[in-house]
Amino acid sequence: MNHLPARERLIAALDVRDAPAAQALVKRLDDAVVFYKIGLELAMAPGFFELLDWLKGHDKKVFVDLKFFDIPETVARAVKNLAGRGADFCTVHGNQGMMEAAAKAKGNVKVLAVTALTSLDRGDLADLGFEVDLPALVLSRARRALAAGCDGVVSSGLEVERLKKEIGEKLICVTPGIRPVDNTVADQKRVMTPTAAIRAGADYLVVGRPIRDAQDPRAAAEAIQSEIAAAEKGLSAER
Repeated sequence: MNHLPARERLIAALDVRDAPAAQALVKRLDDAVVFYKIGLELAMAPGFFELLDWLKGHDKKVFVDLKFFDIPETVARAVKNLAGRGADFCTVHGNQGMMEAAAKAKGNVKVLAVTALTSLDRGDLADLGFEVDLPALVLSRARRALAAGCDGVVSSGLEVERLKKEIGEKLICVTPGIRPVDNTVADQKRVMTPTAAIRAGADYLVVGRPIRDAQDPRAAAEAIQSEIAAAEKGLSAER
């Protein structure tokens, strides 16, 4: 996915209480961010779809991260409705049948399968009853997603390099848990800096609180954009 415009590779997560707060943050970020993620918190607030329409009306790309998990027919209908609203990416977090249903109904929206949440580590999976090797689980999920017709995966940067090596560039890798500095947030365990994620092969980086909670969110976003550009330049020079 090296043809991607560099400034589209940063996805700012609009993890805020409601649509007016999201619009205020987008206006503050202005042209520092092209791509936005809207997720579960905003979906439970009034104006979710109006916000999606507003973002598209302002020439922004939109990643709807609702992690669809239901019977395949319901997932298919949800994805079809979302594609009709102009969303660029959406997520599914289910089994093969759900992923296949989402892929068949996707239209112009790219379907991403969630591999393993970045809030989970090996111990958490054991607590849930999954006695598996985490990198092996992520690779298996990614292969199954591609076979189902999905466009890519959501994966920690720690697993991206292996995914790209074993599956190839046709797989879009969207990487959350990006932290420009050392991680101090307890609910994200498998994290990576922007530079490390780009060098590992991530196509898109999802950044939330380091932008949202910064004293100057636009400056924080521009700093990450600069880091992405520098990492790309470094990789190009090595090739």
